[in-house]
Amino acid sequence: MITSAKTVLLLGFLLISWTDFLPSNTQPGSKPEYTADAQLKLPEHYREWVYLTTGFDMSYNPAGMQMGHHMFDNVFVNPEAYKVFVATGTWPDKTMLVLEGRRAVGKGSINQKGNYQSGETMGIEVHVKDEARFPGKWAFFGFGDEKTAKMVPTKADCYSCHSSHAAVDTTFVQFYPTLLPIAKSKSTLSPAYLKEVETPAQK
Repeated sequence: MITSAKTVLLLGFLLISWTDFLPSNTQPGSKPEYTADAQLKLPEHYREWVYLTTGFDMSYNPAGMQMGHHMFDNVFVNPEAYKVFVATGTWPDKTMLVLEGRRAVGKGSINQKGNYQSGETMGIEVHVKDEARFPGKWAFFGFGDEKTAKMVPTKADCYSCHSSHAAVDTTFVQFYPTLLPIAKSKSTLSPAYLKEVETPAQK
């Protein structure tokens, strides 16, 4: 009996020890957190989230942007929101999309052509859906070197641009190659976006 009891205790200890290493359902910092003065805390583990896409020198201004260098923009989304989007074609409350800008580098190590991303971030922007907090449900936050950021004022062009051109729920799903087909299949594409992509023959 003593031997059996020891065996049960040992198996229980091993089971507990093993479950300590299993991933939790909610990763740290995967939902929006705010300071007492309503600033958004930077989700520092966003690079462990779901990667959506990378843009290169993208600009929504017809004249382009004069930066003097090339840029990569990487987009990540919290895992919980990603799972809901895959199932429904829409974004749930508490969605967080992170846009990370990195300078493009041409020469380094053995690279002789093309560009790769530098190790230094040039800026981070977070697009948050928090229906109870924001009148328009969504808000933008721009991070510099700080770990917190104030909400970008709603008069900023980014709000009207996303509202007028976003494929799904004020987000630019049209630039996310793995999510656009899902939105099409779920019929969740916005009327404004569908109108933009109509061919002359369909008008």
